[in-house]
Amino acid sequence: MLPALVALAFLTSHPTAHEWKMVWHDEFDSPGAPDPKNWVFEKGFVRNKELQWYQPENARVEDGKLIIEGRRENVTNPSFDASSPDWRKNRPVAQYTSACLETRGLHSFLYGRFEIRAKIDAHPGLWPAIWSLGVKGKWPLNGEIDQLEYYHDTILANTAWANGTWNTVKTPYSKFLAKDPNWGDKFHVWRMDWDEAFIKIYLDDELLNSTDLSLTLNPDGTNPFHQPEFLLLNLAIGSTGGDPSKTTFPARFEVDYVRVYQRTQSK
Repeated sequence: MLPALVALAFLTSHPTAHEWKMVWHDEFDSPGAPDPKNWVFEKGFVRNKELQWYQPENARVEDGKLIIEGRRENVTNPSFDASSPDWRKNRPVAQYTSACLETRGLHSFLYGRFEIRAKIDAHPGLWPAIWSLGVKGKWPLNGEIDQLEYYHDTILANTAWANGTWNTVKTPYSKFLAKDPNWGDKFHVWRMDWDEAFIKIYLDDELLNSTDLSLTLNPDGTNPFHQPEFLLLNLAIGSTGGDPSKTTFPARFEVDYVRVYQRTQSK
């Protein structure tokens, strides 16, 4: 891993009309719980009828990495109500646990370069993600950006807005394995470059998805991608991720660093 200052020097070594300045980062260098000044946790059953129970206990910093661990274990649902139509309440037990960290209420960003170096676990039923959501409005009117989603042997890069309009690019996982059979055992850099005109998502400097922001209007004429977004890192299990029953647990989604840069006027 390059130190933050070395990485910044590399990015700014080529003169441009504007230059990048690091405005926020987490290098995950302090062992133990993730820094509460940077991250808060989702808890319980949250979205998409996923199987996992989100809890802080499944995230830790170890050897300079954030480890988000998916486990096969039972957790009693304290809100269980057999008569409830809400899937979050009518499940008596969660059979899997994991963690979702987010910067909601702590850090949000309007435009910039977002770099996350991470290693995913590409097994059935797992759904690791690096994404962001607009700070105002209900989903999907607030705008969703997915730098990474993985499921069903596919790596996805997406944006979503309006009443569920998606710009999705799916890349077969086999494409990366063809380049390097050990691809899945290594860390890779997911990058988003976001400005007033475009959102561009890269994996190891390969462009995966480009969204023209002149086209991303909500029904009321607002553009959700012209407001700050907060970051999320999570490992979901089941639902869109598929059937995890034959996958060996614990599973790990590992993050080396998260870095955010923004443009500054050069003198």
